[in-house]
Amino acid sequence: MSAPPPGRFTEFVAIDWSGARGRRHRGIAVARCGLGDDAPVLVAPAEREWSRQEVLDWLMVRRDRAMLVGFDFSFSAPFVARGAHLPGETETRDAPALWRYVDAASADEDLGAASFLEARRGRHFYLGAADGAKRDFLHWRVCEVAHDGSTKPSTVYDAIGAAQVAKASFAGMRLLHHLAGRAAVWPFDAVPPSGALVVEIYTAIAARAAGLRKGRSKLRDAAALDAALAALGSMPHAPLARYDDHATDAILAAAWLRARVNEPGLWQPRGLTAAVARTEGWTFGVG
Repeated sequence: MSAPPPGRFTEFVAIDWSGARGRRHRGIAVARCGLGDDAPVLVAPAEREWSRQEVLDWLMVRRDRAMLVGFDFSFSAPFVARGAHLPGETETRDAPALWRYVDAASADEDLGAASFLEARRGRHFYLGAADGAKRDFLHWRVCEVAHDGSTKPSTVYDAIGAAQVAKASFAGMRLLHHLAGRAAVWPFDAVPPSGALVVEIYTAIAARAAGLRKGRSKLRDAAALDAALAALGSMPHAPLARYDDHATDAILAAAWLRARVNEPGLWQPRGLTAAVARTEGWTFGVG
């Protein structure tokens, strides 16, 4: 995968995502910044909270802009280790086929996917002790076992506990299905010469880059957020009405995208083969 030329992107957007049930979600936050060192700002939703569909619509209106957009969810399920995304069920040979499959099989409102997981609990997904031994569900993508200290704490098959990424990721795959062919998604698509590009991010990587220690990466006050932003070359932020993990994660991750966009190694990580790029994708920032 080739790195984009310097200056290719002029806007940087980070989106803290949610797989929660319902139509509007407190767990979604969108932050953006331009070139330079001004701190990222939160993008306000049309109503008090974002819906997933509104995030999709917001991106579609802006897809011709030179935006690098990071979403904090897993863009695919493991494939390489077992030769299938959902062994015994799917014959999807690439991630876009999985996105299409999940979208077609999910009836939840607002691009949700909770019912998709629940219908497959005990077979593919762990939702509690009744499903058997949790260890039997722990399978990872290649980028999630890259030994660089940035591995994700859970897998998309683990749908229980504070660290779980399952519901958010499968809801996100529905969004990616609707983005496919309309906006480029890395590394499934090459970096286009113009327009928006969507990448998978893990906000803890931005926190590590800002000097925050593992297990203490959540920022819940103005001073801590400004210190982390300064470590990424950003000016202090405008005061927020509420300092929660979603808002501060998105703000810090947008600043991190701007600070790291021109590092070639992040676009050409070890382990990102053509097969991995096609079937599993990669977390931007994992070397």
